[in-house]
This record gives sequence, structure tokens and C-alpha cells, in this order.
Amino acid sequence: MSVELVEVVRSGFRECVHRGSVVVLGADGEPVVQRGAVHLPIFPRSTNKPMQAITLLRNGFDPVDDAELAIATASHFGEPEHVHLVERLLHRYGFDEKQLQCPADYPFEERARATAVSAGHPRRIYMNCSGKHAAMLATCKINDWPTEGYLAEQHPLQQSVIATIAELTGEPETDLGIDGCGLPIIPVSLVNLARAFAAMVTAAPGSPQRRVAEAIRAHPRVISGTNGADLLAMGATPGLVCKIGADGVHAGALPDGSAFAYKIDDGHDRARMPLTLAVLQRLGVEWTDAHSELAAQPIMGGGARVGVIRAIPGAL
Repeated sequence: MSVELVEVVRSGFRECVHRGSVVVLGADGEPVVQRGAVHLPIFPRSTNKPMQAITLLRNGFDPVDDAELAIATASHFGEPEHVHLVERLLHRYGFDEKQLQCPADYPFEERARATAVSAGHPRRIYMNCSGKHAAMLATCKINDWPTEGYLAEQHPLQQSVIATIAELTGEPETDLGIDGCGLPIIPVSLVNLARAFAAMVTAAPGSPQRRVAEAIRAHPRVISGTNGADLLAMGATPGLVCKIGADGVHAGALPDGSAFAYKIDDGHDRARMPLTLAVLQRLGVEWTDAHSELAAQPIMGGGARVGVIRAIPGAL
């Protein structure tokens, strides 16, 4: 059963509450905080992307640099640097945009979105998962697997992804869902999702797990975008590796292997930063003014700050 985690306070009045579940692991892998249904499977959504990228590396994907590996893990905002990286990856392996099987979309970032809307149509390359899809096409070509139908659960690439996620999380086989980009999605419990992130940051240097963690850490703007939650959290917290997922999911780990994962029941993004910062504080990160600013998101009224979105005191 989920618990109250984040509250919205307007003019001293508790206006809204966001419920969810959260687990925080110590460096020894044991939970130091368990609130809510942390052992029940959820759809991790894009927090699966680092594990999908690990699969690609294990199957021969050879990015030219860490930025190209980062875009394969990204929920990018469709800004010019993101589009450039996806195009570079596609062209290097002889593909073009129409071979991406993710849906067409407009960029998430406001200025990039306005530019795209003025051009008159959405594009697949703008979709936040296009980097992952481009890297999957590249991996199919490297292995001489069919590029048509690479979304299908029975495709050899997706079978390898399923096996990798089962290995990293320890989750038993179960029925799959379909993610927003059309790929299969594997249900994972929050406690095992956190353990998978811990395993990435503590893996041997040069291993696929560690390479993915280091690429994310080195390029937080590539995996998100302007004012993205991951960019802000990692910018304020040296050494942190984290990845959001749609509908209120977030997971991450510090270099010592301490880790977290949570799911906000209603999926509202406004609950994300206050809860992530509360988790980081619980993990004992060195607190700065940047953390304090992110931890208390403003509520506005008539152009003035009249309240705050914050983790409920004592929730963790």
C-alpha cells in the first residue's frame, strides 16, 4: 500500500498530497528506508533505458564516444544537440529517420518545440526515445538481425534485453507491457530497480554496466535536456547517476552503491524533484544551496510565491 510522500502547501493550507512508494538502499544493498509497496512490480518506463543500453553494449554496439552512449539511454528533450547525436548515429550505420519505429512527436523543450511546430509536423527523431531506437537499429545491423520488427518481443534483440533486465534485477519472468515508444517493458519492483542501479555504479571499470553509468554521469544534459530533473539532480550532486521514467518513476545510485527508486502513484512530475532531493538528503549527500532550491518547488499566486511543493517532513 502506498503512503503520503509529497505535499503541496498553498498559503499555509495543505492543498494536495502525492502518494507513492520509495526504497532507499545503503551501500551494503540493504534497505534503510522502505515506504509503500516496494516489493510489488511496477512499469519502470524509461528507468529501464540504462539496462537496455547495457544489452546493446553486450551485443557489440560500439559508440564513438560517451555522448553517443548517453543518447542511447536518453529521454531527451529534442533539442538540437540531441537531434544531432541521433542523426550521427543513424547515418554512421546507414539508416535514416524513417527506419526508426518510435512514434513521431514534437520536442519536449519549449524553444525546440516552438521551432518544430512552426515547421509544421512532428518527427520520429524528436521523440524522446529516438536515441535508444537508433542504437537498437545499429545493434541489429552489427549482429545481422532483422531491422524490421525490432520492437517485437520475440525479436533476438528484445529477447536479449529481457534476459539482461532479468539478470540485473533478479525479477522472475512475467507478462510484459508495451512502453510509450512501442518497445516491450518489463515489470520490476522498486527494490530490485534500485539494486540494478547500484550494480551499475559499482561494476568493474570498462564493463558494460560501468560504461553506461559513466556515460550518464558525464552527459546529464544529453540524457534529459534544459532544466530536466536528471540534469538538475546530477548537476547538484557530484557522482550521482539517475534516470527518470514516465508517470512518476525515478531511480539512481551514488558511487558507493547506495541507491534509491520510487514511484509516485498519480505520476505527477511536480512531486519528482522534492522527493528525489529528500532521498539524496537521506543518503547523506553534502547539502548545498542548489539542493535546498530544488527540494522546495514554489507555488505561485498572482505572480508571487505563496507556497511550496515539498517532501512531507518525516516521510523518509
